Amino acid sequence: MAEHPDSALVRKGFEAWNRGDMETVASLMTADCTHHAPGESQVSGHFKGRDNIIGMYGQMFELTGGKMRVELDGIYVDGRGHAVAANKFFAERGDRGIEMKGALVFTIVGGKISDIDECVEDIDQSDAFWGKAE
Repeated sequence: MAEHPDSALVRKGFEAWNRGDMETVASLMTADCTHHAPGESQVSGHFKGRDNIIGMYGQMFELTGGKMRVELDGIYVDGRGHAVAANKFFAERGDRGIEMKGALVFTIVGGKISDIDECVEDIDQSDAFWGKAE
């Protein structure tokens, strides 16, 4: 059975993100895409526009010195433009580490990602790892 196009799109994004290939990640998004990141850390908030999202991802790579990755557990689609990607996130920051389950809920329009809602297993732990917003 062939992979659904929405699953293939999300998988391609995860693979590129793990390589640090933000050019490919950006190419998968609409120009006005929004990423909603939970919590109150310096990487939390509503990031509107592809460039702002890529900037936030860059901040994550900077804060971790590139020591982060995401393992994809599964992608589930509804065939109507929604995909849920269950995953586990790993990162190191200074003397701290984090390993956390989560999910990203994607809205896909015209073969591009137009919205990303991020969910994490423990918002307080995530905030503590990333540090408070300035």
